[in-house]
Amino acid sequence: MKEFIRKYEERIHGALSCFDRMLFRGYLPIMSGWAMAGFLDRLHQDFSSLKPFLLANSERVKNHAIALAQKHGRPFRYLASNIKKEEAARELAQRHGIQHGLVCIFSILEPCRTFSFLFKKERPNQRPFVKSARRKCLHLYFYFMDRQFGLIHVRIQTWFPMPIQVYLNGHEWLARKLEANGVRFTKHDNAFLWIEDMVRAQMFSDRFANLNWPKILSNYAKLVTPQMQDILQDCSHYWVTAQSELSTDILFRSRQCLSELYPELLSHGTLCFGAKEVMTFLGRKLRGNFEGEIVSDLSDFAGRMPGCRIKHRVKENWIKMYDKSGLVLRVETVINNPEQFKVRKKVIRKGKNKVEWVTMRKGVAYLFRYQQVSFQANSRYLEALAAVDDPTKAKRDLDRMTTRKQDTAGRGCSGFNPLARRDAELFQSVMDGDHCLRGFANKDIRARLASTPHLRKCGNEPKK
Repeated sequence: MKEFIRKYEERIHGALSCFDRMLFRGYLPIMSGWAMAGFLDRLHQDFSSLKPFLLANSERVKNHAIALAQKHGRPFRYLASNIKKEEAARELAQRHGIQHGLVCIFSILEPCRTFSFLFKKERPNQRPFVKSARRKCLHLYFYFMDRQFGLIHVRIQTWFPMPIQVYLNGHEWLARKLEANGVRFTKHDNAFLWIEDMVRAQMFSDRFANLNWPKILSNYAKLVTPQMQDILQDCSHYWVTAQSELSTDILFRSRQCLSELYPELLSHGTLCFGAKEVMTFLGRKLRGNFEGEIVSDLSDFAGRMPGCRIKHRVKENWIKMYDKSGLVLRVETVINNPEQFKVRKKVIRKGKNKVEWVTMRKGVAYLFRYQQVSFQANSRYLEALAAVDDPTKAKRDLDRMTTRKQDTAGRGCSGFNPLARRDAELFQSVMDGDHCLRGFANKDIRARLASTPHLRKCGNEPKK
């Protein structure tokens, strides 16, 4: 990345690496059929009453959400699955000027993993039991305007095991951090277009991974789950990073500075970055036993400047490049499956404690490693793009050469056309190495042109 910034430093205001879209999920220790059966035993519930138990608790979660919405004077609304929930929530927050607290609650029918009861006729030689099952149930989306993170949503599945999903954006968190510390900036959507102090901004951004995530996320889980006050009071969620996006933004000084360079970067990334290079960006080697799929694609999105992005996907993870608002070049690494990476941690081997590189897991404790891996991938990608030369000067020179000119006497002269055969042969004659010592005269060029069939006639007529 340093080489890219050094090469285009006259065009660039600065660079910022920051977490962008983050999805966290929390799971209670009752995710399997065996665990749910044990949970029902502790509550002295008969297995045959599983469905009434699930329905009753689902209704309890829904009633709790309705009461919370009424308490804050916010809407509780059922939405169709094709409606963009975040846009609707943001529009409500702006319309009512909500700066903090609950914005709205949306309910949506979505697929889920819950439990079903196995009757004795299905297990003739065994006792009835509980198993995992795929169903559809009501999901509730709580939208909050958080003082620390801006607009976030907390989704809860109303049927047990009631997993929770929390969405937030790292750029929103950083914007509030900069405001609190008096650092001025210009921001559009989820991208900073200008920051007064880039060094301090990066320092604040680096702290994101070290926040007390279990505490932050658990506070919201308790807010939307009434069962945490009684039957689940002895349980706590295990929090994982379901998806992380870390972007490295190169802030350009003007739209022209980026628009002249961006097509060349897209072309280079599409034509020159193969499977080996993509694996290298993600810190891996392409070996013969690799069984995954590596795909690079260039997509054109109408209505967004300039309308293109390139994405390189390795199994469930990918790295992509696109522009934001015509002023920001963004390289972004998205991690859905951290098991493709390693983390250094203490392990027990043959009864002894050792520190080794082991497979990385999804727990929020490893968010610091997500940050390291993603930043390194973005840096390698930008370093590879440093091979692209700025085409602006060459294009301007070519435009000047190919434009028709007039001398002081007003006589016109056609522009140079490198694709025309006559112009190409004339250019080749002028650039001959024999002219390096003493230059060339008009007669020398005529003599050389006479040897070319296409220009022999012109070579014999000096005026032409």
